[in-house]
Amino acid sequence: MNLFDNESTGLRLPLIVAPMFLVSSPELAIAASQNGVVGSLPAANARTVEALDAWMGQIHEQLSPRQLPWLFNMIVHKTYDRFEAEVELVKRYQPAIVSTALGSPARILDTVKSYGGKVIADVITPAMARKAAAAGVDALILVTNGAGGHTGTYNPLAFIAEVRQFWDGPLGIAGCISTGRDLLAMRVAGADFVLSGTRFIGARESLVAEGYRDMLVAAVMDDVIETKAVSGVKANWMRQSLEQAGIDPASENKAGIDFSGNISTANKAWKDVWSAGHGVGNIRAKETTAEIVNSLVAEFDTAVAETRQLLASFS
Repeated sequence: MNLFDNESTGLRLPLIVAPMFLVSSPELAIAASQNGVVGSLPAANARTVEALDAWMGQIHEQLSPRQLPWLFNMIVHKTYDRFEAEVELVKRYQPAIVSTALGSPARILDTVKSYGGKVIADVITPAMARKAAAAGVDALILVTNGAGGHTGTYNPLAFIAEVRQFWDGPLGIAGCISTGRDLLAMRVAGADFVLSGTRFIGARESLVAEGYRDMLVAAVMDDVIETKAVSGVKANWMRQSLEQAGIDPASENKAGIDFSGNISTANKAWKDVWSAGHGVGNIRAKETTAEIVNSLVAEFDTAVAETRQLLASFS
């Protein structure tokens, strides 16, 4: 089954709601998949393995009867302590898609492929894309400049063009996908699907505090700052939240990269700062997931119609 073929999956758009650390909830994942896009859950959002077990069970119970696909996101970095326990949950609940971040997807490939699932790897460089492709992933997600949270460096158009020289499989783009017009543009550029995160941060079903939603609605692109000061990894954060936490974006994170322990509850700086991507200026209201998806579908349909008119004018 092609997970991004609307005829076989019932999807309204080839879009995954990005798995967002300390943002995505089971309710958001369920609402997204029930409304015609792919919902997702990052494992690290659950405080304990027991809580994650309950969350995955909740999603499985709601979505599996209708065979609606959902994505489970795993950190595969060598410092991540819960990896093996999470592998056991993947075996139990068999999410249709497993995406990997911050490490090699090879650690989870055999487990997911054994039940017919698909493995997608997040990559931020063409070299990483080549390694993931060689490992045997089913799809690639190119994380580009302007993505919220841990971000990429490259322009999406150039990134797609270079990766397409050696990869003809399913290809996704993450970074600044905030409207249906953005989605169409990435399809035209050569991507098969997209991930949208920032647009869904403020969804009523997300885990975020009301102050986060308020800041998101008020923010514009100038408020998004890229820095390694928070987690040791280059990421985009809202300026106001950095100021509230007393973090200097120019400072050096001396702790380095460390994903050990239960990172949703550990005393890590990223718990007190709020991320957003460059597309934050497109968010002007607090909405439900259904309202956001409906808007994206309408925007996409309008963009398709306008593009057809534009092409007709050249014929």
